[in-house]
Amino acid sequence: MKPLLQLLSPGGARARLSILIFHRVLPQPDPLLPDEMFAERFDRICEWVSRAFNVLPLDGAIRDLAADRLPPRALAITFDDGYADNHDVALPILLRHGLTATFFIATGFLDGGMMWNDRIAEALRATSLEDIDLQAIGLESAGRLPLGSYQERGAAVGSVIRAAKYLPVEKRLELVSRLIDLADVQLPGGLMMRSDQVRAMHHAGMGIGAHSVRHPILASLTRDQAFEEVATSKARLEELIAARVGLFAYPNGRPDRDFSAQTIEVVRDAGFDAAVTTSMGATVKSTPRFQLPRFTPWDITHDRFIMRTAVNMLKKPEFASS
Repeated sequence: MKPLLQLLSPGGARARLSILIFHRVLPQPDPLLPDEMFAERFDRICEWVSRAFNVLPLDGAIRDLAADRLPPRALAITFDDGYADNHDVALPILLRHGLTATFFIATGFLDGGMMWNDRIAEALRATSLEDIDLQAIGLESAGRLPLGSYQERGAAVGSVIRAAKYLPVEKRLELVSRLIDLADVQLPGGLMMRSDQVRAMHHAGMGIGAHSVRHPILASLTRDQAFEEVATSKARLEELIAARVGLFAYPNGRPDRDFSAQTIEVVRDAGFDAAVTTSMGATVKSTPRFQLPRFTPWDITHDRFIMRTAVNMLKKPEFASS
C-alpha cells in the first residue's frame, strides 16, 4: 500500500499530514463498551502505522508542514482526555514500536476525578437495577431503558450520554448525580491519570497538550468562561511538566457545534500555537492552524485500515464559520 500512500501524501510543498485520534486503550475488550480500543488491537494498529507511515510528534509535524519539510506519508498520533490507561497500557505499546504521540489532558479530572460520561457508564455497569427510568434522573424523555444484558446496558449508556452531552455543565452534572444515587453504586477510582503520570509521559518523550479543565462544550460558554477553561488548563499543565504547552484539542471537537469562531479566538489569545478538531480529513499547508482535522480508522484488518486512511486524505474537512 505504500505507493498509494506516497501518491496521496507526498512530502514537501504538497504534503498531507494525517492525524489519528484515540481516547482509551483498555487492557482487555470491554463487553459493556465494545467499541473501545484495547491493547491487542492498538498494538496491531501501531505495527501497521510504523510500517506504512512516517510518525512524527504533532508539534514538529505542524512546523515542518509550514516550512515544506514534511516527509511523505506523514502521520501524528493523538489521545484525548487523559485516561490512566494511556500511561499504563498505551505508552508501553507506543515505546515498543518506537512511536510518539500527543496526549491532550482535561486537567480537572487529574488525581482522582472522573469524566461525566464515564460516571454514567460505570454507574450503569455496576447497578443491580433491571432498568433505568429516564424521567427519574431528570431527562424529559419518557420511558425506561432495560439493563438486563451487557448489550442492553451498553445501549442505555449510549442513550443517556447522547441525551446529556449538550446540556449546560451544571445541569449535566446534576443529572449524573441523580443517576448515581438511583443506581446505588460506588464508582471505581483511578480512571484518569495522576499528575505524576502526566510528568512521566512527558519525560518519556510524549507530547502534552491541553483539553480544557472540565471538558465543556466551549461554544456554549461566554467568552470569559471559555477563556478560563482554556487558559487554566494550559497553565496547570505547564506547571506540571515545567515546559510550554502549545497545542489544544477542542472538547468533542465538531466545528460550529462544539467550538466556534469565538472559541478559536479564545484559544489563540490564550497563547496556543495550533488546535485540533474531530472533523475528518488530512491537514495541508493551507489548513487553518487552529482547526486541524483528525480521525481514527477503526477497521480490524491491515488493508482496510490503510485504505480508510488513504480515503480520509481525500476528504474535505469541515471548518467553523467565520
